[in-house]
Amino acid sequence: MLKQKIKDLAKQYQASFVEIRHHLHAHPELSYQEFETSAFIQHQLTSYGIAFEIMATTGVVAVIQGNNPESRIIALRADMDALAITEQNNVAYKSLNEGVMHACGHDVHTTCLLGAAKILNETKDSWEGTVKLIFQLGEEKNPGGASLMIKEGVLNNPKPQGIIGMHVHPGLDLGKLSFKKGRVMASADEIYITIKDKGGHAAAPHLTADTILIASQLIVSLQQIISRKNNPTSPSVLSICAFNGGHTTNVIPSEVKLMGTFRAMDEKWRYEAHELIRQQSKAIVEGMGAELDLHIDIGYPTVDNEPIFTTAAWKLADEFMGKENVYETELRMGAEDFGYYTQQIPGCFFRLGVRNEAKGIVNNVHTPLFDIDEAAIETGIGMMAWLGATIKMP
Repeated sequence: MLKQKIKDLAKQYQASFVEIRHHLHAHPELSYQEFETSAFIQHQLTSYGIAFEIMATTGVVAVIQGNNPESRIIALRADMDALAITEQNNVAYKSLNEGVMHACGHDVHTTCLLGAAKILNETKDSWEGTVKLIFQLGEEKNPGGASLMIKEGVLNNPKPQGIIGMHVHPGLDLGKLSFKKGRVMASADEIYITIKDKGGHAAAPHLTADTILIASQLIVSLQQIISRKNNPTSPSVLSICAFNGGHTTNVIPSEVKLMGTFRAMDEKWRYEAHELIRQQSKAIVEGMGAELDLHIDIGYPTVDNEPIFTTAAWKLADEFMGKENVYETELRMGAEDFGYYTQQIPGCFFRLGVRNEAKGIVNNVHTPLFDIDEAAIETGIGMMAWLGATIKMP
């Protein structure tokens, strides 16, 4: 029986893939710089007897064919870049690259997809169709590696009928998975604002535009776009996260820089809000006598889990894990460039539980103490292989 065979192989290979995860975790690389990571993936695929091609410089794409290859084509995706965070974990596999850390679990995602690749290749006489493996660069930084790989044709030759992505979830216990149909993650755009005037003495504010005061007024005012212009039933967030200006007590600075993020669950509202941000910023800054430079860097779209495809994945997860171990994912205002794939083909982005309170493994992603219970690797490998071997669009 294929399901039991995949479970047995995932269990058998668990220890060796923990070692692979340790290697990846100890050698993290920033977005678009994943050269050693890409080389390592290529080496592993070669050792499994799986051919591959390079895409978007560091991305790796492989295809495994089972019986009747054209009957079903599914893509499995893992991201592989790390973050500019200094790791504080005291573990043997701690990052060796100072200031860079796998703090979002991409080492786990890559490990699990490599494990799934090995299992799928060894069982290809037992399943139907074709599985495309996508090891993706640059998820953590605009414009997003997914967009680059799509431009280079990752969703063609062959074109998948659907795509599966998995992400670690430090809020979900070990041995659990979670799924959600429909919109599951927000869009994310970056906001850069510069407010300028000639500057002046703090004792004579009437002789210059007070860039600090203007910036403060603008930050407060922008929040009204969310509270008064957005439909309250549609989640949206505008956060100004950096306020840089001035360096002493008696000088009104000539320039203040603000940086922030805007997130939305509605693509129509997303672009309406951009225009409102521009209008309100111009009115306040110029109305108070200063000059405005505003740039909105368009980031990732919403992640939309196609309902029929996700239902099929959810049912297969119930079958593989047991219904009692599969939950519904909460709506999240975080963003993922997996959304670019779901704009093109049906997709399902699900969560892998990695939390273990008894072991103190509770820290969130994007923190210097993030880690996982590595027993989750067996689950991740098995689940990705099972979905790759069996899921299809109903």
